[in-house]
Amino acid sequence: MNDRPAISVSRIIWVGAGLMAMAAAGVVLYLYNPETAGFYPVCAVHQLTGLQCPGCGSLRALHQLTHGNIAAAWHFNPLLIVLLPMGIWLGLREAVRWVFGWRWPGIIARPIVGWSIVVAMIVFGIVRNIP
Repeated sequence: MNDRPAISVSRIIWVGAGLMAMAAAGVVLYLYNPETAGFYPVCAVHQLTGLQCPGCGSLRALHQLTHGNIAAAWHFNPLLIVLLPMGIWLGLREAVRWVFGWRWPGIIARPIVGWSIVVAMIVFGIVRNIP
C-alpha cells in the first residue's frame, strides 16, 4: 500500500506561479536599483521616525545580491543576508510538503529558532540605530 498522497496538479501550478512571480521580482530588482527607481515602497517606520527598522535596506541588499555583490548587500542589511538561506530552505521545504507530501528535516522550524530570530531582529533594530 502506498502511504504517499496523490500529487496535486493544482498545487504544482500554484507553486510554479509563485516561483515565476519571485523570478519576475528578481528580474525587476536586477534591472532597477531601489536607490534610484521611484516605484519601490518606502519604509513607513523610517518615514515616520527617521529610524531604520530591521528590514530597512533589504531591497537595496537584494539588488546587490542579484548583481553578485555580497559585501555591498551585507552593508545594506546584514540580517537579511544571514536569514536569506534559512528563508529559502523553509520555503522549499514547505512547497515540497504541500505539493508532494514529503517531509524534509525541520530543525530550523523549531520554536526556539523562531524566537531567536525575533530577538535578533529586535537587537539588530536597536543596534543599527545607535549613532
